Amino acid sequence: MNNLAVNTAIGAQREIVEEFALFGDWTERYQYLIDLGRKLPPFPPELMTDENKVHGCQSQVWMAVEGDARKLRIRAISDSAIVSGLIALLLRVYSDRTAQEILDTDPEFIGALGLARHLSPTRSNGLAAMLATIKAHAEKAKSEG
Repeated sequence: MNNLAVNTAIGAQREIVEEFALFGDWTERYQYLIDLGRKLPPFPPELMTDENKVHGCQSQVWMAVEGDARKLRIRAISDSAIVSGLIALLLRVYSDRTAQEILDTDPEFIGALGLARHLSPTRSNGLAAMLATIKAHAEKAKSEG
């Protein structure tokens, strides 16, 4: 894979779609999602605050965003294995990007993978809540300059 392409949110999405295309069915894709979630970096317990909690998720999700409009670093964790896998995908696409790139990047990989069709409504709502949280942080960073 072209390393340059992964340096953009669009490139990261393409890479995710290519990886999931290697799996024949959704059982294998779910297992891969769970494996990705297990590889998330440790989330500092002191960041598990109400302020960092993502509301709208059935499972517990904490997301901490730091940086400024030039680069936002996102860290997140969930108590759910599949949600942790979704977090891993979101971090690949959106973390360590400029606020503008985050705002300009629609999560096309979700549709390309068929995730919306294979997630329960509560997980889909949680995914939407995590995306909204990321975009809100980017909007705030951009407005603060």
